[in-house]
Amino acid sequence: MTTMIRCISPVDGRVYAERPALTPAEADSCVARARAAQPAWAARPLDERIALVKAAVQTLNDDRARIVEELAWQMGRPVRYGGEFGGLNERTDYMAKVAPEALAPMVVEETDRFARRIEFAPHGVVFVIAPWNYPYMTAMNTIVPALIAGNSVILKHASQTLLVGERIAEAMAKAGVPADVFQNVVLDHQGTERLIANRSFGFVNFTGSVAGGQAIERAAAGTFTGLGLELGGKDPGYVMEDADLDWAVDVLMDGAMYNSGQCCCGIERIYVSHKLFDDFVAKAVAWVNGLRLGNPFDPETTLGPMASARFARTVREQTAEAVAKGARPLIERQNFPADDGGAYLMPQILVNVDHRMRVMTEESFGPVVGIMPVRDDAEALALMNDSPYGLTASLWTQDPDRAWALARRIETGTVFMNRADYLDPAICWTGCKDTGRGVGLSKLGYHSVTRPRSYHFRKVKPS
Repeated sequence: MTTMIRCISPVDGRVYAERPALTPAEADSCVARARAAQPAWAARPLDERIALVKAAVQTLNDDRARIVEELAWQMGRPVRYGGEFGGLNERTDYMAKVAPEALAPMVVEETDRFARRIEFAPHGVVFVIAPWNYPYMTAMNTIVPALIAGNSVILKHASQTLLVGERIAEAMAKAGVPADVFQNVVLDHQGTERLIANRSFGFVNFTGSVAGGQAIERAAAGTFTGLGLELGGKDPGYVMEDADLDWAVDVLMDGAMYNSGQCCCGIERIYVSHKLFDDFVAKAVAWVNGLRLGNPFDPETTLGPMASARFARTVREQTAEAVAKGARPLIERQNFPADDGGAYLMPQILVNVDHRMRVMTEESFGPVVGIMPVRDDAEALALMNDSPYGLTASLWTQDPDRAWALARRIETGTVFMNRADYLDPAICWTGCKDTGRGVGLSKLGYHSVTRPRSYHFRKVKPS
C-alpha cells in the first residue's frame, strides 16, 4: 500500500498538501540517475555551475509571493516577515564568491621534477534531509555549495514543508540545472534509512532532532558515509552588568520569540547579572506583551501558530512542569486570547527557574524562555555549559577582552557578543555535544561536500 506523506496546516488543521512516498524501486532509480548525471555536471566550468545555482536562487526570489503564502500555510510564519530571502541571498552570494578560493588546489610543488598537490573532489551524490523551521535557508546551506562543488544533490524535505522541495526543484530546472543533477524526493523514514544503509550517497546532511540524527547514524553504520548532523540547541544568553540593557532585551527577546521560538539557534535560556536582573525582566515582559499572536495572514500578527499542535504541547508541558516546581510565569493569558490550546501558543517568560526544570535543560523549540540571575562570570559559565547541547552562546558586555576570556571556555560551536540568533556565512556553522557534528557555510563548508584527493607526480624526462 502506498504511504502518503501529509502536511497538516497549523493555521486551520486541514491537510494542506499530500504526496505519495517513493517506492524502493523509484528511490533507487533517482539515485542511479543522480550518479549518472554527476560526472558531466562536475566537468562543467566552476563559473558555469555558480551562475546556474545563483540563477536558481533568483528564480526563488521571483516566486516570493507564492512562497511566502505557502510558508504561512505549511508552518505558520506570519506573512509580514516575507519569507527567508534576506538570509538565503546573503548566504548564496557569499558561498558563490568564496567558491574559487575554497575549491582551489593546495599546490605543494610544481617544478620540472615533481607535481604535488591536494585537490577537492566532489563526493558524487549528496543527500540533504531538510527541516521545516527555516525550510529554504537550511536546505540551501548545503545544496548551494554541494552543487557548486560538482555534486549531484537529492533533497528530501520535512513533511511539514512538503512543497518547499518542489519549489526548489522547479527553480533549479527553470535556471537550467539538469533534472537529474538536482532531484526532490518524497520518502518516509523507512525509505530514507534504507537508501542511506545501501550506501547510496557520498555525503548525507541532516538537520533535525537528536533522535533523528541518531537514526541517521544507525542507518549509516558500517557504510563509512560522511555525515553532517545539526541537531538543535538550548542556546544561552548571558547579560553582564555593563551591558547595553535595551539592546540586550530587544535582541535576546527577538531571538527567543521570533518564528514562534522555532529556531535552532534561538535563545532558550537567559542568565542576567543580579545587578541588572529586575530591570532586564521588566523590560523583557514589556517587550513580549507587545507581540500579537494570531492568524499568520493578518499583517498585524507578529507571532503565528507553532508548526504543529504536537510541538506546542511539548512547550506547554515543560512550562507547566516548571511552574509546578516553583517557576513563576510573567505573561498573562488574557493578553493573548488567540491561544487555543492547540498550535496557537502564547509566549511566556519564566523566573524562579533552575536547572532541575526541563524548560532550562531540554530543547523547547517554542516561545518560552527562562531567566535566571547570576552572581558572576564563573556562575554564568557553569550554567551555560550545563547542557547536553552546544550550538551558540550569546554574551552581552562592553568589554571584548572579558568576552574573549569567557568565550573560549564555553562548550559551543559559535559565540556571539552583543548579538544572537544569526548565521554569518563567512564563519562556519558547527556545534558540539548533542548538537551534532560537521561544518556548514564559510570556506570550510566546501570541505564537507568534497573530499581531499592527493597527487604526487614524478615527472620523468625522456632520455
